[in-house]
Amino acid sequence: MARMTHQAAIALGQSLRVLALAPDDGAALVAADVQHGDHTDLAALRTFAKGCDVVTFDHEHVPTEHIRTLAAEGVKLFPPADALLHAQDKQVMRERLTALGAPNPAWGSVSAPADLVAFGAEHGWPVVLKTARGGYDGRGVWMVADAGEAAELAATLLAGGSRLIVEERVTLRRELAVQVARSPFGQVAAYPVVETVQRDGICVEVLAPAPDLPEDLAVAAQQLAIDLATALGVVGVLAVELFDTPSGLVVNELAMRPHNSGHWTIEGARTSQFEQHLRAVLDYPMGDTSLTAPVVVMANVLGGEPGGMSIDERLHHLFAAEPGAKVHLYGKQVRPGRKIGHVTVLGDDLDEVRTRAARAARWLREGHE
Repeated sequence: MARMTHQAAIALGQSLRVLALAPDDGAALVAADVQHGDHTDLAALRTFAKGCDVVTFDHEHVPTEHIRTLAAEGVKLFPPADALLHAQDKQVMRERLTALGAPNPAWGSVSAPADLVAFGAEHGWPVVLKTARGGYDGRGVWMVADAGEAAELAATLLAGGSRLIVEERVTLRRELAVQVARSPFGQVAAYPVVETVQRDGICVEVLAPAPDLPEDLAVAAQQLAIDLATALGVVGVLAVELFDTPSGLVVNELAMRPHNSGHWTIEGARTSQFEQHLRAVLDYPMGDTSLTAPVVVMANVLGGEPGGMSIDERLHHLFAAEPGAKVHLYGKQVRPGRKIGHVTVLGDDLDEVRTRAARAARWLREGHE
């Protein structure tokens, strides 16, 4: 995320400073101003923030207490700690969404195995067990089939110090997402609603705009995201992941930063989510969010098995076969299943564009069509 935000900063004439764990981190390979340190180390954060006009985030894992300390010492941070907490802690998020009347699944906190067993008995099995903090891309999430499995798993996780919540398993037609951005002044801008396709808990494809989505439902999703950004005091991009269910929209998760479901905006929208995030945290007027083509498909490139042709050879073959594909590689070390980049294809026909994007991503993953 920081790597692509850096690219957007260049066009705005802004200099981006990056805090990186290692010299070979994706953004550290391309940014001029890099400081090395751990995002959980307050001393490293203080040194990093010195001289910055504004500090923002490309993930949710900076400790909340460190963000509050920096803010108390005069550092300007967006989104602020009170907003970001709702993307860091799923229990806090569910409590606040419930208080706001936003559409939640049935849920509860789990402080003992009996809580999980009782929830399943009331709402039906299976249920979804989640760690309150730290999970992403399918990590920290378990589908629990019955009371026996629930008691054993909850006891193990609670003994390990995890804080847990449980949610009903939602009957869904598909998953949707919507990005909005909000400035300190309170201006907001919403992107078209997209459909996200998941496999093994990882987003593999994003379709923009979400196909066959009724206009009233699309507007409702955008308004929900705008209302949440305003109520939570978000500054920057807010991504709202949604379940499209037979009874309406349900909020799955929140992210307060550029998000994988919005990578298509680099070529597919007049203003990318990365530029929009910078505009928001710098309190610039928001950019145009309209599509640049009738159909945009983003396919994530996941790391494949080791061996075979180099990534440069794969790019050569891909570009020869699909010159219209736009490739973004993140500079990450390749591991099977790890997101190492994405491919975006634009066009007029959804089926054709999906086929082209999937073929391009497969070339980069496997070295063949």
